[in-house]
Amino acid sequence: MLNFALLANEAASEGVNGGVIAAIILGVIVFIGIIILISCVKVTGQTEKIIVERLGAYHTTWGTGIHLKAPFVDKIACRIDMKEQVRDFPPQSVITKDNVTMQIDTIVFFQVTDPKLYAYGVQDPVCAIEYLSATTLRNIIGDLDLDATLTSRDIINEKMRKILDEATDPWGIKVNRVEVKNILPPKDIREAMERQMRAEREKREKVLLAEAQKQSAILVAEGNKESMILNAEAEKESTIRKAEGEAQKLLDMKKAEAEGIRLIREAEAEGIKMIREAKPDNAVLTIKGYEALGKVADGKATKIFAPANLANVGSLATAVAEAVKKTEE
Repeated sequence: MLNFALLANEAASEGVNGGVIAAIILGVIVFIGIIILISCVKVTGQTEKIIVERLGAYHTTWGTGIHLKAPFVDKIACRIDMKEQVRDFPPQSVITKDNVTMQIDTIVFFQVTDPKLYAYGVQDPVCAIEYLSATTLRNIIGDLDLDATLTSRDIINEKMRKILDEATDPWGIKVNRVEVKNILPPKDIREAMERQMRAEREKREKVLLAEAQKQSAILVAEGNKESMILNAEAEKESTIRKAEGEAQKLLDMKKAEAEGIRLIREAEAEGIKMIREAKPDNAVLTIKGYEALGKVADGKATKIFAPANLANVGSLATAVAEAVKKTEE
């Protein structure tokens, strides 16, 4: 009886221990399941895409939001950033058409347009773009000489963008812009270019100085010309004014002379009138006739006509008038 009771107690204790172990195992399984479930929940950001593979093959592309993948079956192949990306590639050694070696580095702006093509189109898209950019740059620069390379950045940028965009289209990449960052010719070429630029600046300086001197000489000559014209006009005006003054002076003299003659004639007329009014006798007229004849004889007349009868005053007046007329002639 005692042995049987002991066996029963041992069996009961073993049953309790088995239940505890089973509970522990179940708890562990549940915990692992929760961890696996949490690990299968994925959140996709606003500007990214997730490529999901199922059993090694492409399955789907996740966009923005929360997603749940099948455990042990689905695998996240890659996360792809959909924002525009910038890559500054190291300088590349290129040779121009006129055999000048220089260093050129470029910056490429690109954006992923198709996540699936980007993930499976090429092994390393960024590295592929770098190599493609280097070869394209060498091809473009090989058709240009040194001067054209230094002055044709826009043309180089546009050609590279077009070629890279077409080449990367099967990779799901859109090349938006390509910029040539630096162009570094050899040291001797840079020194020669600096000397050329210095000579050009000195040439422009001399040309500007010559133009300034020429302009100054022109302005001085125009000033002298204007001064001479003004002096000539002043002299002309002065001469005209002097001539007008002389003419006015002569006119005044003529007017004064005419006025004097008029006054003399008026006095003579007044004298004759007074003589007529006095009614002189023949003796007075004879004496006046002799006086007039004497004055005529003292003049410049070359011919004198004397009447036969000097007592005749009328004849004497006629003779005097004839002598005066001859004198005036």
